[in-house]
Amino acid sequence: MRFWSKYSRIMQQKNMPLCVGLDTAVEMLPTMLKERATTDAAITDALLEFNRAIIEATHDVTAAYKLNLAFYEQYGAAGWLAFEKTLAYVPDDCLIIADAKRGDIGNTSKAYAKAFFERYACDALTVAPYMGKDSVLPFLEYTDNMTFVLALTSNAGSADFQRLHASDFSGESSKEKSAQELYKHVIQSSLSWLPEPSARNCGFVVGATHPAELAAIRTMIPNEMLLIPGIGAQGGDLASTLRANNGAPCLINSSRAIIYASAGKDFAEAARKAAENFLNG
Repeated sequence: MRFWSKYSRIMQQKNMPLCVGLDTAVEMLPTMLKERATTDAAITDALLEFNRAIIEATHDVTAAYKLNLAFYEQYGAAGWLAFEKTLAYVPDDCLIIADAKRGDIGNTSKAYAKAFFERYACDALTVAPYMGKDSVLPFLEYTDNMTFVLALTSNAGSADFQRLHASDFSGESSKEKSAQELYKHVIQSSLSWLPEPSARNCGFVVGATHPAELAAIRTMIPNEMLLIPGIGAQGGDLASTLRANNGAPCLINSSRAIIYASAGKDFAEAARKAAENFLNG
């Protein structure tokens, strides 16, 4: 599987599971770039100049780049063009994750999978599993790529559904309730849908804001790939996350704390320092 081969090679070279989130927004750009972004073409150029500088400054200490599609879609065609052109700046020794959170009926998911795995040649994609097997399977059929299924996300609202017990939907009494939370059911079910289990191309998004649950998840799936967001601005603690993950395969995402480490002309240099210091506390 291409994803695992690339991940292994990157970890041997860098021993750094850092994933830098390119959540690039015009209003957050350094002043000299933001002031120029007055037309669609200028927005594309500003986003690209920023992303290219960040990538050039950090790629040798970074395992992956995660592009959150929402930050590009908000600018329409100008943003989509910036997204597509940014992909060309990412060197071969870094993974590309499209944080698109796709998932729909089968034919639609097939189109999404084709777009991100073929058209854009992304190494991985985030997928929402709410619509069930037929919405996830088209992504899993791309066995060279990693599909990250949302399991236990880092936001506060994750408690609204993801922590519910399966028995909450069945009318069981509290004494009979199973300890099986919905996110655990999502993990187990998603792995059962793999068309080729040996490919191990189903990973999961588990937020760093849930270290105890992360440790429990690792007892369930000690060797599967996790994408772990939520360090920094969302309140996740790196040391607790590393302990809970127990050395298992993962990519730990940091976005704002790195790419917006400085709002000045030294933004790329500041991002570099933030990336270097990421696993050193």
